[in-house]
Amino acid sequence: MAENNSNNPTPQKDPFNKKPKIPNNMPKFNFYWIYGVVVVAFLAMQFAPHDVSLKTTKTKFFTEMLPSHDIEKIVIVNKERVDIYIKKDALKNAKYSDLKARTGLFAATEGGPHYFFEISDVGSFETDLTKRQEAFPAGERLIAETATQHNYLADIIGWLLPFALLIGLWMFVMRRMGGGGAAGGGQIFNIGKSRAQLFDKDQHVNTTFKDVAGLDEAKVEVMEIVDFLKNPKKYTTLGGKIPKGALLVGPPGTGKTLLAKAVAGEAGVPFFSLSGSDFVEMFVGVGASRVRDLFKQAKEKAPCIIFIDEIDAVGRARGKNLVQGGNDERENTLNQLLTEMDGFATDLGVIILAATNRPDILDTALLRPGRFDRQISIDRPDLNGREEIFKVHLKPIKTAEGVDPMKLSIQTAGFAGADIANVCNEAALIAARNNKTAVDMQDFQDAVDRIIGGLEKKNKIISPEEKLIIAYHESGHAIAGWFLEGVDPLVKVSIVPRGVAALGYAQYLPKDQYLYTTDQMKNMMCMTLGGRVAEDIVFGRISTGAQNDLERITKMAYGMVTIYGMNAKIGNVSFNDSNQEYGFTKPYSESTAEMIDHEVRAIIDECYQKTKQLLIEKRDKLEELSQILLKKEILFQTDLVEILGVRPHDKVEEPVQEAEVLSTSEESSILAEPKQETNTETNLL
Repeated sequence: MAENNSNNPTPQKDPFNKKPKIPNNMPKFNFYWIYGVVVVAFLAMQFAPHDVSLKTTKTKFFTEMLPSHDIEKIVIVNKERVDIYIKKDALKNAKYSDLKARTGLFAATEGGPHYFFEISDVGSFETDLTKRQEAFPAGERLIAETATQHNYLADIIGWLLPFALLIGLWMFVMRRMGGGGAAGGGQIFNIGKSRAQLFDKDQHVNTTFKDVAGLDEAKVEVMEIVDFLKNPKKYTTLGGKIPKGALLVGPPGTGKTLLAKAVAGEAGVPFFSLSGSDFVEMFVGVGASRVRDLFKQAKEKAPCIIFIDEIDAVGRARGKNLVQGGNDERENTLNQLLTEMDGFATDLGVIILAATNRPDILDTALLRPGRFDRQISIDRPDLNGREEIFKVHLKPIKTAEGVDPMKLSIQTAGFAGADIANVCNEAALIAARNNKTAVDMQDFQDAVDRIIGGLEKKNKIISPEEKLIIAYHESGHAIAGWFLEGVDPLVKVSIVPRGVAALGYAQYLPKDQYLYTTDQMKNMMCMTLGGRVAEDIVFGRISTGAQNDLERITKMAYGMVTIYGMNAKIGNVSFNDSNQEYGFTKPYSESTAEMIDHEVRAIIDECYQKTKQLLIEKRDKLEELSQILLKKEILFQTDLVEILGVRPHDKVEEPVQEAEVLSTSEESSILAEPKQETNTETNLL
């Protein structure tokens, strides 16, 4: 039996059964090298010296060479140059030793020519030659011969070089327009090839469904599609058909692309990934050609999945372009995509996933059953979803004791998955900047403050008068929101300058609420007007600090009147143009527009008077809160409970402690876009 030598362990087998890679330090071949060699060769042949004879002067020729009778013959070449041939016996003389010094490629041959000089006038030279030989015997006189030489290589290069430069420039531009190293090597003939990136068994994706949190309903839908591909007979035996496509719809940052990556990691089938803009090109017909090539490759790899991110770049509704003919290429690409998804030549086994945050602008033909059979809504996560997302993003972070994902999820209502990831990363950076060994709740609070209001401006100088106005302004917000029913509870008030123009801000703790009544919306407007009203009551004048507040209440008031039908005079109508069907026209008359403006002003005036009456009644609390805020600069919910008492319209519960404060900048909103609930004030004039 052979001994087991521990010094020579048996080599471990490669788990993927692949040969070990040998590092190759040799430079990779580039086709541009051939172009470079050809250009250098042409230049060398053009500019390299072709003359192997030595240059001399006309004077030396007449005074030394000609009288010594060492010249065998002379030849006038192209009426520009005189070539001199020396006799073989005379080459041994010392005065021609300079010819022997030249060796190698440029050495003169034994037969010559050996010397040359240039002339400007052939007739003048011949006359001088005749005069110089008058005393010579008749048999020793030289007669100049004439010859014509052609440099065909120079002529060819002179003709071809400009064309070569133009063709080279054209190919360079076409390679760049064709995507450089894209499909097919980026050659101009491959410009119509698909740019989709293929993920298969050789390029495995590490993202799985375990990495996707807070999207339980969407994961169920997508996991079913993956199961279709793995076990098709399970569904087809009952007569069902595998869906052809699924559209992931949701706001930015909610995890649509991440979910598609998880599908690529879980499916176990080839996965083609590309963006909607990859189809669009400046050349006519390229987009449609790329669609055909994409589906051709997909059918060869079937069963497989195609993922098109930001499909609205190519799937915008047709016929909505105001400039006729301006979007023909995009529409041709969309037509080809519609045909490939559900046409005469469609095959089973290819499932299409697409993602967009603008489903309202997509073409209706793209959304019908048979193309995108399912629309999977991916919205901002709820309370449990945010907790799961925090657990995922907190795994690589070294956190201190007391960091509870549930508390963080409660205090981050309205946050999307990307927002939560940003909070966790920013908290880790802040902790590292402060040389901490772990990330605690205070770091998360500072991270949210920085994301909401911007970087703290410690060097920003504010006059005492402006600081007093800011304190009363923020106190007005706090008191109005504290005593009004249906308003999100206030958890933090600050007069510390942040960001570019934020001189103070208030943070609220929004609830996961989706429906609002008329009274709730009016109370929210009253809370927003609290800062402007406080300035009016205390100082008898107003400032520019309420710019952000006025923008928000104006949008809310117009939403109540024109979108949600919350006005008696306008009635139960909605003029919201979500599909952009009206264009530049208004779906109502000028008299209705005037009525809308009047009702909006009436609602705002009503809210203003209600807020003013409330703050007058609570004037003592306003003064007390403002003075304390001037001293501490930052007040938390515990401080507000001590000053203002328990909120009258809230259930009795523990207030949010200072170390647990992590409110959100996005209050739950029913308007067209989420509103910023930070009350960031503009600079005071």
